[in-house]
Amino acid sequence: MAARSERSPARWRRPFLHWLDGVETGWAVPLLLVAFVAIWTLYLVIAYAGGGLHPDTLEAWSLGRHFAWGSYKHPPLIGWTTEVWTSVFPLRDWSLQLMAMTNAGLALFFVDRVSRLFTTGHKRILVLLLLMLTPAYQFHAQRFNANSVLLAVWPLATWCFLRAFETRSAFWSAAAGCSTALAMVGKYYSVFLVASFALAALAHPVRRAYFTSASPWISTATGLAVLSPHLYWLLTTGASTFTYALTHANGDAMSALAEVRSFLLGLAAAMSVAAVLWVLIAGTRLKQLPADFAAMSPGLRLLFYVAVGTVVLPVLTSLAIGTDLPSLWALQGLFLVVVLIVCGTGYPIERFYTVNLSVTVAAVALAAVLIAAPIHAVHRNTHGYEEGRNLYAQAATEATRQWREFTGQPLGAVGGDDALAFATAFYSPDHPHYTPRFDDQYTWGLSRKDTLHRGLAALCFKGQDYCIRWMDWLEPRTSRSVRREFTVQASLWGRPGLSREVVVLMVPPGSAETTVPQSSADDFSASKRTTE
Repeated sequence: MAARSERSPARWRRPFLHWLDGVETGWAVPLLLVAFVAIWTLYLVIAYAGGGLHPDTLEAWSLGRHFAWGSYKHPPLIGWTTEVWTSVFPLRDWSLQLMAMTNAGLALFFVDRVSRLFTTGHKRILVLLLLMLTPAYQFHAQRFNANSVLLAVWPLATWCFLRAFETRSAFWSAAAGCSTALAMVGKYYSVFLVASFALAALAHPVRRAYFTSASPWISTATGLAVLSPHLYWLLTTGASTFTYALTHANGDAMSALAEVRSFLLGLAAAMSVAAVLWVLIAGTRLKQLPADFAAMSPGLRLLFYVAVGTVVLPVLTSLAIGTDLPSLWALQGLFLVVVLIVCGTGYPIERFYTVNLSVTVAAVALAAVLIAAPIHAVHRNTHGYEEGRNLYAQAATEATRQWREFTGQPLGAVGGDDALAFATAFYSPDHPHYTPRFDDQYTWGLSRKDTLHRGLAALCFKGQDYCIRWMDWLEPRTSRSVRREFTVQASLWGRPGLSREVVVLMVPPGSAETTVPQSSADDFSASKRTTE
């Protein structure tokens, strides 16, 4: 059937075949990626029309408002990215949704650069289409955070490493060092990618030629040079990002085994649709897999070692020290498997299958935009989100109005529930700065000078017991403050949705005689642990 279609294609297939003819001339892949970004941005705009941005994205924006070489919680790349983006685009939901999907499109672009090292023609499109059927590049990508920012950085670093290993040129060696440093300031989980590069080079048959050249040492020196400002920041600020990361390492052997099991099953589930479709494409030719593996080119073999390392090293680490290991931490590495499978085939793949897969991907995307997105928006308008994100804008607007009414000044700082505080910073017309709770400030080593003297509005949803207890602890330590409650209601396309009560504690500037002492914060932290 594939052969007949190639000889005499149906009329509806001819535009697709013309598009596939444009892969090597340079326009087919960009067209695919632009269409991907556009349609999935439209999906996010419709699906979250009344929903607001995810708290992770709002946090990324808050972290990037002032340039720094680090932050109290995450490495700085997410903050840098959102700050650069919002310096060009407006502070609107659609803008940051476009940013998230542009990051996913850029990720696929760098995946294509990796694929080009091993194959030509429509097989490159096949790699991208299979990845588009995984949840990593749409649903995972829309939560722009320290995990999803790695979607683009990991294939970029992999491409540079492969080129550096092959050419050993100074340019590609320096590029490999820079890109791996960029991955590290995205999330420290990238240490597994860096370690996989090293182990792959050691396992490769031409390791001696590589390590006796200047390439690995140029990469190391360049990477450390690029990373040095962040390392200095860690040394001089108490390394709060490591403190936060180590909160994920508190399990025992049994919990570690459970984490590893969930990690592997999660990765398998993420790849399941693409795997089934690949089985249908390959058919009986799957039996050639052992022969294809044995005949694998040196470059693909190097990539295979990298892929193995990015899965095995996290598993071994989790088993050794009992760390959490959600599978979403590794979704940015799925491209390694797809590139290996598609580019490692020793037989040609007929364009018939690539056209069919293109139609499947397009149908899924259109169904998501035209059917799933409106249904999701309507459902969430009446059922809401656990974090209350479809009430963020209303809560921020009303809290700002009440603050101005009470103080006669713009709102300058906001705290309380983290997600609600990040949202108020974004959606409030005053764009106040996020202020962590005092117990977190001591944990993270942040400056607390004049925290209350400068004024603060703290927001919690009613029913968030820990946040309300923090308000109860803070209120008596101020000389003048007001606590109020108000109700906000969601709305979608003019239709009212669910409502929820918000509690706001307003501490106007100069209402505290002294800053909160450390002993008081320690007392609250102790009471929090006892209660929890």
